[in-house]
Amino acid sequence: MRAPETIRQRRDFLAANQGRRVPSAGFVLLVRQRDDGNPAMRAGYTVTKKIGNSVTRNRLKRRLRAIVRCTLADHGHAGADHVLIGRDGGLTRDFAQLQADLEKALAKAHLPPRPRGEGGR
Repeated sequence: MRAPETIRQRRDFLAANQGRRVPSAGFVLLVRQRDDGNPAMRAGYTVTKKIGNSVTRNRLKRRLRAIVRCTLADHGHAGADHVLIGRDGGLTRDFAQLQADLEKALAKAHLPPRPRGEGGR
């Protein structure tokens, strides 16, 4: 299980914010197709200071990196950026459940976006 390439540039995080958003109990998944011809999957992680101190935030990021390493190769989108925004629930949620949540979120991200006016906001 090799880790995907990591997103480090702020502009890539901002671009991913324009993509598909799938909320979960432990994180929010953002998926955006890059359309640059490179089939490599990239992953980025972010946790706000609302979650806790640096020790807590880094522990959550380590958990997110681990579930991505286990899941992204089989369920991820080729040529896309995947950004996980950590939530409070990600610290206490069971690891297997977090992994299942990521698989479900990646499957949901395959769906085309709903047209405006059909429920939702």
